[in-house]
Amino acid sequence: MEPLPNSRTEPDGSAVIRVLSYNIRSMRDDTAALARVIAACDPDLVLLQEAPRFFRWRKKLTRLARAADLVHLSGGATAAGPALLCSLRATVERTEDVLLPLTPGRHRRGLATAVVRIGGARIGVLSCHLSLEAEERGEQAGLLLGRLAGMGVTHAVAGGDLNERPGGRTFRRLGDGLRDCWTAAPWGSEYTFPATGPDRRIDAVFVTEGIEVLGCGVPLGLPGVAEHDLRAATDHLPVLTALRVPASEA
Repeated sequence: MEPLPNSRTEPDGSAVIRVLSYNIRSMRDDTAALARVIAACDPDLVLLQEAPRFFRWRKKLTRLARAADLVHLSGGATAAGPALLCSLRATVERTEDVLLPLTPGRHRRGLATAVVRIGGARIGVLSCHLSLEAEERGEQAGLLLGRLAGMGVTHAVAGGDLNERPGGRTFRRLGDGLRDCWTAAPWGSEYTFPATGPDRRIDAVFVTEGIEVLGCGVPLGLPGVAEHDLRAATDHLPVLTALRVPASEA
């Protein structure tokens, strides 16, 4: 497998970045394996789903970030599960955790969002975990697109656990408004769930127009990412994406 490019800032100010999206099942599994996987992917931005939400949740997220040489950027309980981590390469402009409308009898859902600068690029970032129910999932996708449009950025990356395969209505809706990174530049493996025998792609990363996708997929075979760690860390496989984000004008 050809390696993804390393993070760097180009002479024109554009940023080559690595983005990892990962459902971590509330860190109920092997957290040491989880940290090893994240660290081996060497991401600039990490979009988490099912981050801890209850007792000492901030401490758990902070420990995970520290173990992977990252920092906790936003989200967790305050976003009903989605969270963001980042490397020290990112300069944080602002963060906002958003709770989506609650349907009685279903799980609360939310979005973890931020605007960061890396190199000369200004980037909107969003992590999501959409509903298991199709109609609600579609409504949440619309809210997600609206949130991205209102972030005041030219370039943005969004990812998470969609609870839907490509071809589904919600997946198609997101793909109409954004670019599905796996479709744009497949790399590694495609299927993300379940970790012990993946047979479907329900986790994805999307970007706005103008961002160049250099590769996207499950990092099976990446040096440092052991298959036994992937199976032990959580019930999903991660999605690693390399992007080139143009420098911002302001």
